[in-house]
Amino acid sequence: MINQDPKKPVRKAVFPVAGLGTRFLPATKAIPKELLPIVDRPLIQYAVDEAREAGIEELIFVTGRGKTSIVEHFDTAYELEATMTERGKSLDALEPTRIKPGNLVTVRQQVPLGLGHAIWCARAIVGDEPFAIFLPDELMIGQGDGTGGCMKQMVDAYNHVGGNLISVLEVPHEDVSSYGVIAPGERSGALTEVKGLVEKPKIEDAPSNLIISGRYILQPDVMHALETQEQGAGGEIQLTDAMARMIGSQPFHAVTFAGRRFDCGSKLGFIEATLALALEREDMGEEVRAMAKRMLG
Repeated sequence: MINQDPKKPVRKAVFPVAGLGTRFLPATKAIPKELLPIVDRPLIQYAVDEAREAGIEELIFVTGRGKTSIVEHFDTAYELEATMTERGKSLDALEPTRIKPGNLVTVRQQVPLGLGHAIWCARAIVGDEPFAIFLPDELMIGQGDGTGGCMKQMVDAYNHVGGNLISVLEVPHEDVSSYGVIAPGERSGALTEVKGLVEKPKIEDAPSNLIISGRYILQPDVMHALETQEQGAGGEIQLTDAMARMIGSQPFHAVTFAGRRFDCGSKLGFIEATLALALEREDMGEEVRAMAKRMLG
């Protein structure tokens, strides 16, 4: 059943956080990559903040072995808070980590079979509602002009068109083989009708240079598609393949994100995000700029 009622909000978000983070070893041997900080805020915190800005409060973490500290980050730390209070220190820095009781649920992805499988693991909690998906490795920063973050822009579009939405960005055509790519239909402003999806196509086979960028709003029907989805690229169950099977039977649109994306799954992207956000901080931007100038000599 398609949810086209703009009054029924997207209330749930799935965060696939079961990955091993091997590209950041040895840092991620004991610390989940989602807790690596961009300045002083872990990656997962940026994604959760983006969800809450969009009005989404029910958070579903698909975790794996060794990932319990992600949940602990959003738990109440009685000893820490008591000690800070006794010493007269503000608790404001901890405010973003507070989640209402019952609004954070975890499920286990016991075997690493890909993104599609991770999403399918959350099927019982998603139920028959539309839901959002956040890939925390992709740090999405809004323009600060009132349009909001990536998911806020997508929820606003969803309230008009319903169905399924994915976030896209334009990249140089020679880079498309690293991403999922859409086959575009009619365009209206930031909205593009999606006619097809291809996971990591060859450059000559790519239908466009609009890449899927780690944010989704999907109808629960995708869970049924994932139930029978065969392994795709990389021997994994690909979410892109399951979504492609839904095109034509439900409305499917892409929202071109007005903002910046940092690929924090790569070391260079992680460093770029850290530097970019540090430069914009009122409490350190000037010092970081001066430090960078000294280092560049």
